[in-house]
Formats: sequence, C-alpha cells, structure tokens
Amino acid sequence: MTSLVAIALRTTLVTLVLTGLAYPLAMTGAAQMLFPYRADGSLVTDAHGAVVGSELIGQAFTRPEYVWPRPSAAGADGYDATSSSGSNLGPTSQKLRDRITADIARLTETNPEARGPIPSDLVTASASGLDPHLSPAAALWQAPRIARARNVAPERVSALIEANIEARTFGILGEPRVNVLMVNLALDRQFGREH
Repeated sequence: MTSLVAIALRTTLVTLVLTGLAYPLAMTGAAQMLFPYRADGSLVTDAHGAVVGSELIGQAFTRPEYVWPRPSAAGADGYDATSSSGSNLGPTSQKLRDRITADIARLTETNPEARGPIPSDLVTASASGLDPHLSPAAALWQAPRIARARNVAPERVSALIEANIEARTFGILGEPRVNVLMVNLALDRQFGREH
C-alpha cells in the first residue's frame, strides 16, 4: 500500500511541476518573445502615452461625441472585466424585453437624425458582455449624433468610421467590424477631444 501511495505522490508532484509551472512559464515566455503586444493584453495608449483600454475588452462610452458600444451584462453596471458574462435572459424574459425597450427609447431620443432601424447589436449584449466591436452599420447609424456633438459634417464622421472597418479575419472568418475604442480614439485625433 505504501508503494502505491509513493507512486501516486510522485506522479502528482511531477504532473504539478510540468503542467502547473514548467508549461505555463514556457508559454508565457514564448508569448512575450513572439507577441509582446498581445501577451501584455493589447493595451491601447492615448496621445500622451496613458493606457486608455484594451483592443480586446469593451468599455462604456456614453458621451454623445463617441460611438457607443453594445450593451453589457458583465457585472452590476456592465463592462466589468472581472465579471465577464452574458445576462442569460432568454427571448421570453420580460426583464430582457423591458431593457431592450428602454434602450430603443434612449437610442431613438439621443439619435433623432439617424436613418433606418436601430441595428440589433445596439440593443443586444454579447455572450461575454465585453465585446469591443460593433457592426459597421451600428457605428454608422450613430454618425449623425457624433457629428452634431462635434460640430462637423456627418459625412466626415461616416468616412472616419468606414476607414476604421476591420475586415474578416484571414478574409473568411467573422464579419466586418468596428473596434469602438479605436474609432473613438480616431475621432479624438481627427476632430479634437471634447471636454
């Protein structure tokens, strides 16, 4: 019996060292050498070098001069990276219908010049609650509000958004998309930061 226990302990120790220490350290080291920007979280800095977010994690923008992201159910107030999750509300949920109805009312009121129906990704949360992207249609739908807040022609805002559309990965994976943080930083660079 003691020989079996000794074998089990040695196996556990070797497995712990290999999978709990050696492998993670090797992968972290390789990632730091090969892809340091990605390994460090794809952090984005502003013109002054201050970190303003990550390309990979959505955040709240509520001021009228910015592209607004899709709703978030991550955490109590949304966009909490430590509580990444969806709402788990289904299509028959009254709470979900009430939230979507309120979002539609808010978007309609704050975007009176917007044309066409509200794109669905402006009223539906992603599975993680932290999706940093919007469809090009959702970003362009907001262009008149952004232009009014920045006192520029809507065509200029639309052109900037279109210039920041990311293509499908490898030309086939996913859909064209707009990274909300990157577009908002481009808006600040192009038209100045509103205070």
